[in-house]
Amino acid sequence: MGVKGEETRARLIAGARNLIEAQGYFGTGLNQIVAESGAPRGSLYFHFPEGKDQLVAAALVQAGQEIEELLRPPAGRGSDATALLDRLVDAFVARLEESGYTKGCPIATVGLEAAGGNEALRRVCAEVYGGWQLALTERLVADGFGPAEAETASGQALALLEGAVLLARVRRDRRPLEDARHAVRHLLGAKKK
Repeated sequence: MGVKGEETRARLIAGARNLIEAQGYFGTGLNQIVAESGAPRGSLYFHFPEGKDQLVAAALVQAGQEIEELLRPPAGRGSDATALLDRLVDAFVARLEESGYTKGCPIATVGLEAAGGNEALRRVCAEVYGGWQLALTERLVADGFGPAEAETASGQALALLEGAVLLARVRRDRRPLEDARHAVRHLLGAKKK
């Protein structure tokens, strides 16, 4: 695929990400994605011959990788798990506030919709969340947690934050995320002892 093809594919993914995070899977149509991306309609099926689910899956994977990168600092940046989770909270707060509370977690909106009826997208969301939890678990082990404790604590921390994103978005207030930040710090401090 040439540079122009890569750019078109990237624009389609970006358009899908933007719309599905704000409107959900069912609230977003292919015509909207094409319009948002500025890509020719024919390129949609060239790059994503399986249609909307394939495009949405690519958007979810890309968005998930960006969040996972926050949880896996580059070599030489020795951040503990609390600092990494602070970065994640800051990223969620920024997304919420910059979008007027129409966006928060790039996976949650589709995850909630897909869990009940779209097995392929449910699996993609589960894999993305699994990658986040693994990254955090590995960081917690490096911070001195036992493997089982680290896995439990990472799951609890992510559940707190994802719930807080939902509450913050619904309430149009960052307070639930700030409360979750405090709770996660307490959780990780208590478990480490």
